[in-house]
Amino acid sequence: MMNRKRFQRLISAVMILSLAAGMVTGCGKNKRVAKETEATTLGIDVARYQGTIDWQEVASSGVEFAMIRVGYRSMLDGVIKEDSNGRYNLQEAAKAGIPLGVYFFSTALSEEEAVEEAQWVAALVEGYPITYPVVYDCENYNDPDSRQYGMTLRERTNAALAFLEEIEKLGYEGMFYASKNDMEESERWDMGRIENEYKVWVAQYPSEPYPYTQESSYSGVHQMWQYSMEGQIPGIKVPVDLNVAYFGYDGTEPAKSNTVPEEVEPDVEAMMDFDEVSEEVTAKDETNLRSIPSQDTDSEILRKLKSGEVAQRIAVSSSGWSKLLLDGEVYYAVSSYLTTNLNGYDSSISTGGEADSGQIQTQFQPASYTVTAKDTVNLRSLPSVEHPDVKVIAQLKNGDMASCVGTSDNGWSKLNYRGTTCYAISSYLKQVEGSAAVTIAGEEDVDMVFAEVKETVTAKEKVNLRTRPNTEAGKSEIVMQLYEGDVATRVGVSSNGWSKLIYNDMVYYAVSRYLVAAKVMEPQTPEIETVFEEVNDQVTAKVEVNLRTLPSTEDPACKVVAKLRNGEVIRRTGINEDVGWSRVIYDGQILYCVSSYLKTVE
Repeated sequence: MMNRKRFQRLISAVMILSLAAGMVTGCGKNKRVAKETEATTLGIDVARYQGTIDWQEVASSGVEFAMIRVGYRSMLDGVIKEDSNGRYNLQEAAKAGIPLGVYFFSTALSEEEAVEEAQWVAALVEGYPITYPVVYDCENYNDPDSRQYGMTLRERTNAALAFLEEIEKLGYEGMFYASKNDMEESERWDMGRIENEYKVWVAQYPSEPYPYTQESSYSGVHQMWQYSMEGQIPGIKVPVDLNVAYFGYDGTEPAKSNTVPEEVEPDVEAMMDFDEVSEEVTAKDETNLRSIPSQDTDSEILRKLKSGEVAQRIAVSSSGWSKLLLDGEVYYAVSSYLTTNLNGYDSSISTGGEADSGQIQTQFQPASYTVTAKDTVNLRSLPSVEHPDVKVIAQLKNGDMASCVGTSDNGWSKLNYRGTTCYAISSYLKQVEGSAAVTIAGEEDVDMVFAEVKETVTAKEKVNLRTRPNTEAGKSEIVMQLYEGDVATRVGVSSNGWSKLIYNDMVYYAVSRYLVAAKVMEPQTPEIETVFEEVNDQVTAKVEVNLRTLPSTEDPACKVVAKLRNGEVIRRTGINEDVGWSRVIYDGQILYCVSSYLKTVE
């Protein structure tokens, strides 16, 4: 039996739940070797976005199952494509002894296409031990850019049922996945038809995740609950989805095929997109050539490229990495250390841009998305590591957030951090999932009248934050999503159903009906006038800490309204280091706690 205790500690003293009332158990029509049990099991779901996972370390943490994305049908052209790390994740998770399930992201337009998807999945996974269900996942069909835009509820439901029926004919147990909002009251799916035949997996993220919130708020029948997108699991370098299944198995299901799948290597480029180029480059001085585009400990330095030594650059990533070909071998190098000037590089002209020095010439392309550090990165006054006027003005750590407002083609990013413009090497940064590299539309581009308001709002469940108040294809882009408990300031409202929001110091637009006033508790006494420095980081309690209505332990008006426990992650918005208090957002409320009882989430 795997070490369940360690995993329980990681997500805060997990309590075993009995099967919730009304939840059904097995739905499979085919005889299986592994028998379903009523045990509550804890698991994760992953795709290529989690990069190269150390599955042995994941198994040691006590994870009891893994749902792995194996493929998707393209939103635009309808071509079925394989997740670039799907086979690797199946291979390595199976080696580590973790029971497996899989999911497929569908954009099927018909029952025929859905059946094709099920057959494709079954053919891909037949050599792996799939114990947990095979899942149909269909999202974003109301986006005008989706090939599914305009499908009716009945058409979508028929496609889902066709996939699930076919997958069960092929010997796997089917399951349906969607968000709570999409399933509630059968607004977008005929849940009565689905839940009568197949297991249901709901996504719903409470402000206090499982086990402190013990059940999903979805009112329908469901057997699995995705309760967090921000899980921190050993062996996975980025946040991962956490799940609780109200069922388990007494063993592992054998593979359908006796043919052992070919061993595969991980996709080292899974977390970034490279654009093909063909040009000769050399090092500005000297740079490391690495096995993977990363400076983490799993990246091996294979050789060095010196100034004057020529390599062929075959691809470049906006994340600040170049893919090189040298002596017939592929390597990766930080783009900012390379130049196409093969005649020699003048180190007195530093890499950088747009600062008040005549030596610095780099130009930045406008951008607007949220970044954090892969580990720790210096934030500099100028985009250079060599210029004599450059100062390191702060450090960005993993979990700290900054707004990227510009990117350059020589590997630098222009950031807004705590109201200050600064610069960082792009390869040390990573984009926060859910944010998108787009330019925010200016006021002159928004042809809509907004009445001025000022109020604090959150999402009823989840709402898209857009560059413009428009859902038409090509006229607006979804930058990120606001979830229940996340707080934004509404500064404008239109008569045709749009709200203008300020979130993370950026202007966005959202559909008003998906928003609700947040429960914000302001300080109750004017006597307490603690001034907080604005921050934006993720924190948890070292052990346990009281959350108070005022930054005081003595004022009679101050009340303890909640406790933050180790493992619960909340957002800190302000800090006063002189008096030792932090301002935080908890369940949509502004509260305060003693800073020394907190630690940042790395």
